[in-house]
Amino acid sequence: MKQIVKRLLPRPALRAAACRLPLRQRVRIAKLLVGVPNRSSRVRSHGVPAVAIAGASPATAWHGNLQIVLGLLEDAGLDYFCVPHTDPRCSAVAVGVEHRAAVLRLLRTQPAAPGMVVRTMDTGGRRTSPQRCRVVQVYQAVTSPEGNALLDGAYACEIEFWDTVKGPGWDAPRLVGPRNHRVGTVVSVDTPVEYVPAGRLSQFMPTAPEPRFRSRAVYAEPGPNDVRFPVDVVYTWVDGDDPAWQARKSKAMGTDDSFNGLATNASRFTSRDELLYSMRSLHAFAPWVNHIYLVTDDQVPSWLDLSSNRVTLVSHREIFGDVGVLPTFNSHAIESRLHRVPGLSEHFLYFNDDMILGRPVLPGQFFFANGVAKFFPSSSLVDLNPPAPADHPVDVAAKNNRRLIQARFGTQVYQKMRHVPYPLLRTVLEEIETEMREESHATASHQFRDRGDLSIPSSLAHYWAHSTGRSVPGGIAHVYIDLGRLVAPVMLARLVRQRNTDVFCLNDTNSQVADLDEQAQMVREFMDAYFPFKAPWELADAAGRMGLTQQRRDTTPTHPKVTA
Repeated sequence: MKQIVKRLLPRPALRAAACRLPLRQRVRIAKLLVGVPNRSSRVRSHGVPAVAIAGASPATAWHGNLQIVLGLLEDAGLDYFCVPHTDPRCSAVAVGVEHRAAVLRLLRTQPAAPGMVVRTMDTGGRRTSPQRCRVVQVYQAVTSPEGNALLDGAYACEIEFWDTVKGPGWDAPRLVGPRNHRVGTVVSVDTPVEYVPAGRLSQFMPTAPEPRFRSRAVYAEPGPNDVRFPVDVVYTWVDGDDPAWQARKSKAMGTDDSFNGLATNASRFTSRDELLYSMRSLHAFAPWVNHIYLVTDDQVPSWLDLSSNRVTLVSHREIFGDVGVLPTFNSHAIESRLHRVPGLSEHFLYFNDDMILGRPVLPGQFFFANGVAKFFPSSSLVDLNPPAPADHPVDVAAKNNRRLIQARFGTQVYQKMRHVPYPLLRTVLEEIETEMREESHATASHQFRDRGDLSIPSSLAHYWAHSTGRSVPGGIAHVYIDLGRLVAPVMLARLVRQRNTDVFCLNDTNSQVADLDEQAQMVREFMDAYFPFKAPWELADAAGRMGLTQQRRDTTPTHPKVTA
């Protein structure tokens, strides 16, 4: 905080005054100092006005730009085939270099989509003249209706001009691309044409079988590093503003001997609509996710469309069965039962609602193609001393994990995990419950965090999988923001401006109740700027997005069973 404020406000008197300002005023200062883009600076791309599309996303931009190009080529009768781009956010189409003039004429004369940008480039991505270009970048510049997010050339379709080369002893001439590709850029002209799904052209895209695109047989088969198995996402979520939930919590606390004030602090359960934005980040930056499971205490987010076939609500009753004590207000207990989610895939990511993707990610950032998971150790260390009365609940659980790993595998655990999505294997969690049945079920029985808890999916499972050859350390770009700190508005403003991290986390460990409403307003304002495009599982009514909880259902919902 001191270093950042010193850079932004160099005079000591100004720094001291800024720290005393109310949160609302600090938010305004953060926007000005960091330079959050406004509408007028975000609605043009290379001089072309962007078109506002409310339901856009990076995935629809990828599809839309490719379809624009393919439509022009097919209408003109020009031969082409799609190839995997080195950047999975982009698509690429190969066209014979002899058709370059015809392609450029098409792009100049045919009716263009609104906001369409055409850029002629060399193989290094630098602008060049149409006569010398080897690549033409085509994309529709799309903005949100508010004009604060732009889908631009990052999701473009690029037309490449390929040469036809004859060589001695060749059975047929070769088609040679102008730049390197992930699979290869030399293809025989008699290689069969094959129609492939989008997932074969980009790991960023879903693995759905339709639509299919004209390519060549050499690009139809997956490579050794392509993740081919489904990856689900599991969320645990609670609406701490729900009066019925608050009544259940108060009743349980009347007989509970929970430890450490952080275990029951109001800020831990306060909803700032983080789940809304976290799930929007999945839609925007991980369209390859197979299915989303939302585990709740029979609560339904007011903005969630229950008819969506992408999201399944799962009650605590479904995963606890006859194990544990319900209702539970212990995240460790709920997490100990995640492998019991009906229909859950072997490979899945566990998200807390405060974990938010900040830019496009690929399944290979979380799992290897052979099924081995990754985990992300933190630089923070687990205290080597036994659990002490002053320890926080998460630290006590980490020490309990260490004791079990040391007894089972003879390995000393000393690192915590980063607070980022946790790549998990369902069979590892099942194995832990089977082999550590007493400890696992004891964790499930604690209604509030307890000194006997294990933190299974956020720590123990990773070390267990690593010790049995099913997980290895990985790396991920991550930013953690404690909303209770004075520097939070500056960090949020920088995220909106730079968008340069894989994951960011919004958390609040121990803020005063009086600050929670202003914090919620701050989060909504910044996250609406970051994720203005709604996800398909959101209701058209925006009341839920604005945190209006009076529309909450008073009865236990009937949860639909959706096949992934």
